Amino acid sequence: MEFTITGTIKKILEVEKGTSKATGKEWQKQLFVVSNNEGYENREQSFCFEVFGEDKVSKLTQYNKEGDNVTVHFNISTNEWNGKYFTSLGAWKVMKAEQGETPVNTDDAGESLPF
Repeated sequence: MEFTITGTIKKILEVEKGTSKATGKEWQKQLFVVSNNEGYENREQSFCFEVFGEDKVSKLTQYNKEGDNVTVHFNISTNEWNGKYFTSLGAWKVMKAEQGETPVNTDDAGESLPF
């Protein structure tokens, strides 16, 4: 199931890197926070998304910065580990927001950069 949300990038966190114990391959991911005013009584809501893989991490910071208005396409997944459950919002496409969705910085208007 696919979900989308439109809001402002509030924070882009540092890249996390590691090595898979199962395969020995290196991996990287990056978290970023998007906020909007669509919560109860139009209060700000924040969502922490992750992009996984060197290509997606590179494109996130290459085409987006804090303060940008974006539409994020994402999936929700939950994993169990030692009886605890962890839910993640995995972004698979981040695009500049359309004019009618949220205010867009005029310097970036119309620029769509999917990944």
